[in-house]
Amino acid sequence: MPKIKAVLRPVYDWTDKILMVACKLLLVADVAITTMSVTGRYVSFIPDPAWSEQIVLTLMVYMAVLSATLAIRKRAHIRMTAFDDYMPKKLVKFLDLVSDLAVLALGIIMLVYGIKVCQSPLARFGKYESLPTLSRFWMYLPIPVAGGSMIIFELEQVFLRLEDLFTKEED
Repeated sequence: MPKIKAVLRPVYDWTDKILMVACKLLLVADVAITTMSVTGRYVSFIPDPAWSEQIVLTLMVYMAVLSATLAIRKRAHIRMTAFDDYMPKKLVKFLDLVSDLAVLALGIIMLVYGIKVCQSPLARFGKYESLPTLSRFWMYLPIPVAGGSMIIFELEQVFLRLEDLFTKEED
């Protein structure tokens, strides 16, 4: 098992870094477009493009789903832990594994059905209202991307939980 960890850890770290850079770039683009749009309403020589609101919202969706997958890796999602101190440790570890398997199933559903939605006529032929040259495919793409990212990071969490569940605790 340590050999597998040594091979997979850099892959997970690399994926984490790429998603973090993508989230940072999305945030910078979001702030820049919003600043241009708001300033353009009050300053005559700065343009206020009609497409800014829809693009900003799309970038926010990308940022939200990608940052949520990053939270999976760091185990930073909100979780109910009120009864963890009162239950046996093995049961808590098992329930954490069940929780991770449920999130993994959600990632698979998001990937499978997200791909179907991205291939649908609405996504392929639909256009943004304020930017008719841009396909709605880009609006739906965050769903399968997030599903794939969730699968990647949840597989790591499931692997770590299984390892934690089946290793003996030392006092």
